[in-house]
This record gives sequence, C-alpha cells and structure tokens, in this order.
Amino acid sequence: MATMTQTELWSNRSAEDVQAVIRAVYKQVLGNPHVMESERLTSAESQLCDGSISVREFVRAVAKSAFYSSRYFQKCAPYRFVELNFMHILGRPPATQAEVSAHIVRCVAEGYDAEIDSYVDSDEYQAAFGENIVPYNRSKTENGQNQITYNRMFAIDRGPAQVSSSVKSSKLVYAVATNSSSKISASGVNLSGSGQANKKMFKIVVTGAKFTGPRRVSTTEYIVPGDRMTPQIQRINRTSGKIVSITEIV
Repeated sequence: MATMTQTELWSNRSAEDVQAVIRAVYKQVLGNPHVMESERLTSAESQLCDGSISVREFVRAVAKSAFYSSRYFQKCAPYRFVELNFMHILGRPPATQAEVSAHIVRCVAEGYDAEIDSYVDSDEYQAAFGENIVPYNRSKTENGQNQITYNRMFAIDRGPAQVSSSVKSSKLVYAVATNSSSKISASGVNLSGSGQANKKMFKIVVTGAKFTGPRRVSTTEYIVPGDRMTPQIQRINRTSGKIVSITEIV
C-alpha cells in the first residue's frame, strides 16, 4: 500500500490500510501536528472507511476543517497561508509571484472554501495524486525538479520534526517575488526580512478598500519593500481590499 514517498488506498484495502491513510493525510495536510481525539474528523473518516468518499475528498474535508482554518487561515499571514496550502495540498512550493497573487486574490474575493477547492480540484492535483494517493513532498521525488524548487520546499518543509503551525510568517515572500532561490546554508535558510529583501521594492495594486476616513478611491497602489510585503497584505485584508496584482518594481 505504501512506499517511501507515497501512501495509496487500494480497492482491496484492509481496515489497517485505511487507518494508515487517515494518519498520512492528517500528517501531510495539517502540517505534522498532534491531533487530539476530539479534533478528528470522525464523519469524514467513517465515509472514507466505508468507501463513500475518496482520499481526495478526505483531503478536501481536512483542509476545510476548523483545525486547518484556525491554525493557517486565521492565525497566519496571507502569504504564509498560501505557501502552506501549496505545500500541504500540492506537495510543492509556489512557483511564481503571479501564482501566489492569484491565490491571495481568490481567497479575498471568493473566500476560504474556494481557495482550498482551487488546489484540490486542479488538474495538477489530479495528475499528481489522482483520487486515492495522499499528497506528499514531490520536490524530492519527481524528475525534472530544479534546484530552486528544492530549495524553496526546504525553506517551508524542514522535515518530520517540523510543525507548520509553529511559523506564522512567510518563508518565501522574497524568493518568489524576485524569482530567486532560498539559499541553504549550514545555519539554515536565508529568508526574507534582511539584506537584499530591503533593496527590492514591490507594487501592490488594490481595489475596493474600505477606509474609516473620507478617502474615496477605486484603486490604490502601495509601494513596499520585500520584507514588509506580508504586513501590508494583512492591512489590506483588514480594510476588505481586493488585491489585483503584486509586481516587482524594476
């Protein structure tokens, strides 16, 4: 049923196989947490056990759970929420700034459930995992992965000891926005927030923000350094603004 990188639920599965899949989904999608009995999705687990839903639908249920929402949607910066969605559900880091921006815009405009569905219902998810393979870290296994993808995944996934919810701020905001690699060194990963991140400037275009003062504009542009992008995005979300684009100022 399982290999070093994949856990799949076969048609001739045993009860033990199903429990192994449930554990693997909780570990991957929830970011390696300790899940108490009261936090388990007993109804979705039962449906998976009796074959009413596939592994993909169980992944969807877990990603839409109060457990996931409370740790990653409600408590993390928007950029961090998106990069974790990529890691937890698609098994890879975000590839481009446009990709991240599109997900931030979707989350703000269409809501939490639509954001989760966009990963689970994607052609990429279907091609990588189908209906019955538990998502896993693809950067270590797939042919053709470049060094940038591996380094970025290492920045957000530091192995079995890491719990995703222990980090609330983005690990890739600078690397993705500048299309650069997160450098790996003996002391860890060179992340945004210092050095070159302060020298790069980005333009965030927003529409529909609600301000308390008399200011009335249909479109607003914010110019921010890379290491301040996440706090600015948080502020925009608090004003109900819709992020249209995030681009580097050359």
